Amino acid sequence: MAATRASRARTARRNTGRPSGQETYIHGNTVRKLAPAEEPVRRPDREPEHRGRQRTDYTVRRNQEKALQLDLPYLLMLVIASCITLYFCVSYLHLQSQMSARVDNIKALEQQLETLKSENDALETRINTSIDLDHIYRVATEELGMVYAGRDQVLLYNRTESEYVRQNEDIPQY
Repeated sequence: MAATRASRARTARRNTGRPSGQETYIHGNTVRKLAPAEEPVRRPDREPEHRGRQRTDYTVRRNQEKALQLDLPYLLMLVIASCITLYFCVSYLHLQSQMSARVDNIKALEQQLETLKSENDALETRINTSIDLDHIYRVATEELGMVYAGRDQVLLYNRTESEYVRQNEDIPQY
């Protein structure tokens, strides 16, 4: 039994280069497992592994300490960038507050305009209803002796130079 296991292991090593328990391909529908990473080959001419690991750990630790330290130019740039960002944020908030104040002012002015328009319309309606056109016609015809102009008394005046007629200009005779 032991001989057959050993021969199978040798055959598996010859075929794949790995021990028999570490084949990469598994037949069937089971979940595949990754093959463990191969261990590095130790050479007797090199120094022991633990000394190299200590040197690597020291180097990594020293690099981490250097990375955590801030030098002066980096710190100055960071402070300047932070100040500029803070200035832009404060300016933005100031502009936003100014805009909202102006929008509120515009709303108040629009409301005041609507109030004035409604008052103006009410006054115009009151003026129009207070005027009695029949009374004006009676006073003009009976008391003042006014009459309507006849067709032969009306003269039409066309001026092509301007749309306005000056009061003191002479009207041409036809």
